[in-house]
Amino acid sequence: MTSAIGIAPRFIGRPAHAAGLAPGMTGGPTGFAGAERYQYNADMSEGRAIEGIKALKAAGKAPEKIRMMILDGAIGQLVKPFPDGADTIQQVWERDSGVKLEFITVGTGEEFAKVIRDVTTKEGAYDIYTMPWNSIGDLVEAGGLVNCDEYGAKYKPDFDDPERGYVGGERGVRQLTYYDGHRYLVSLDGDYQSWIYRRDLFESADERKNFKAKYGYELDYPKTYEQLDQMSEFFFRPDKGLVGVTDLRNQGWGYTNWYQRYASMASPNQFLFDKDGNPLIDGEAGIKAAQEYVNSLKWHSKDAVSWSWPEQYGNMGEGGSAMTCAFSNMPKFLDNPGTKVGGKLISALPPGRQHGDQLVRRSVLWYSASAGVSTQSPYPEASWLFIQWLGSTRTYSWMTGNPAGYYDPFQLANFKDPLVEQSYKAYHMPTMQGNTARGVPSLNIAGAQSFHNALDENLVAATTGQKTPEQAMKDTAEEWKKIIKKKGGDKLVSAINAYQATWPDLVDKA
Repeated sequence: MTSAIGIAPRFIGRPAHAAGLAPGMTGGPTGFAGAERYQYNADMSEGRAIEGIKALKAAGKAPEKIRMMILDGAIGQLVKPFPDGADTIQQVWERDSGVKLEFITVGTGEEFAKVIRDVTTKEGAYDIYTMPWNSIGDLVEAGGLVNCDEYGAKYKPDFDDPERGYVGGERGVRQLTYYDGHRYLVSLDGDYQSWIYRRDLFESADERKNFKAKYGYELDYPKTYEQLDQMSEFFFRPDKGLVGVTDLRNQGWGYTNWYQRYASMASPNQFLFDKDGNPLIDGEAGIKAAQEYVNSLKWHSKDAVSWSWPEQYGNMGEGGSAMTCAFSNMPKFLDNPGTKVGGKLISALPPGRQHGDQLVRRSVLWYSASAGVSTQSPYPEASWLFIQWLGSTRTYSWMTGNPAGYYDPFQLANFKDPLVEQSYKAYHMPTMQGNTARGVPSLNIAGAQSFHNALDENLVAATTGQKTPEQAMKDTAEEWKKIIKKKGGDKLVSAINAYQATWPDLVDKA
């Protein structure tokens, strides 16, 4: 019977759990209302992955167990049941595929070093790596990731499905899963930064009256950076425990907010490099973005240069800021009865800049945990099939609705899903989709860590007064030129142009 199921699963009965499957479905979760939304058959992306792994198993080409490195803050979404009555993600995969999973957790910030060590020592501790999306170029260059072009072509994941897949279609797929024209990753985290506001402050009749009297226009969620800065100034009341804004300025995380200001300096985008790979960041746009980045500190906490996201989330949860830019899961974690801002938050599209009759608004993709197959895995095809199954739109919607971890929605299907809406709040769903459509990717080319370190260190020098914003950007550009030369100019230019081709061209009417 086991052998027959492996050969012809659509036509042979399933074990006892099959009673919970909708007609025509062959796998997926059961046991809770709405489970049929996440079920699948062999004509769907998840089902193709399951049939693929069964065929490999029948041919003796599948492992008994797949080993996956995973972040400790996300593991709950795979091993804790959700909602009540459901099995876990892990249980459904193991039941449907017949292949066990072993999760090896690592702390956020530790994963890249562990992956590099595994690659360089050839320890082979994992079949699947989880890493920041920005690591892809460095890991491809180091020979650590399997080129999965053939597996994508063979098993056809639904990432480019126009109704369910990645926002932006093929552009979105290439932004999140490709490097220099080849498929390497499956995205597991929609880390497009989101602007979150205190709705109670912005809708207060007294605040609106006082704001209009001071600035001459109606208080609303800011559409431009000029408005954002004026509203930050207006709400800056440290004597009352309120600061204007808390988008981060610390080392390692803050420079993503420079990205947003910089990318909106031209329509449709102010790119980081020209087509020959020369840095553009030391021009007028980069210097202005850096000046704004430094100037806006006056409306932050006095400790802003040392704040990371734990302080940012804690401050907003206590009602200590009028607005912030954070990961898209802030409403999930903070807009609840257990915080002082429960029922008082709202989100909106990012501020931007007006260019004629166009308004260019840009979010930024930063961190974004992603899964790739290790070149040391003896079972690369089987490993790909698991991450295709996990990242496909039905499984991923079910997983990301689970509040037990921080993998965030980014697929079209996610934004229509009631479990995701339940966790992330109805008001936030169109914002997340809009941010994703307007999301500029932070650097992911080979040397990305070095590029970002140079930008990071110089912006910190500017925020602490050690350098002028102009000098900080000129020094950054010089460091970037050295990195490009070291990495091999022509080779890197190809990757730069492929990367910048994934930037969005969506603009709004001013």
